[in-house]
Amino acid sequence: MTQQLNSQLFSYAKQLSENAFKAHALTIKGLEQVAELQLAALEKQAQATADFIAQAAEVRDIDALRGLWEKGTSVSREQAEHAVSVTKEVVAVAQKTAESLNALLQEQQKAANEAVAAPVAAIKKAAASTK
Repeated sequence: MTQQLNSQLFSYAKQLSENAFKAHALTIKGLEQVAELQLAALEKQAQATADFIAQAAEVRDIDALRGLWEKGTSVSREQAEHAVSVTKEVVAVAQKTAESLNALLQEQQKAANEAVAAPVAAIKKAAASTK
């Protein structure tokens, strides 16, 4: 009896550690995707800002300053639109990761329920056959 209990406990602990590893891997994968998206957005914004500063350094008269002002508002709008786009992508990655973790949890729950139900059914069957 003790041997059976130990083997069931070991099996459950092994399954729990495997699922924890899978959950960790899913979470790390999601974080990597988010970091890649944010790094790409940062690079793009840094490049746009550097281009704007280079143009600002070349301003010599009022007409060029007006053009620079218009360019600045355009760059700001584009960066805001890109930030919204990246945010939507980050939310999509987070949602996909959460759905994957939920599926993993449901799988573990189902396996745990089956592991508990099998010995109970065997005990009921054994009790019914002894009557």
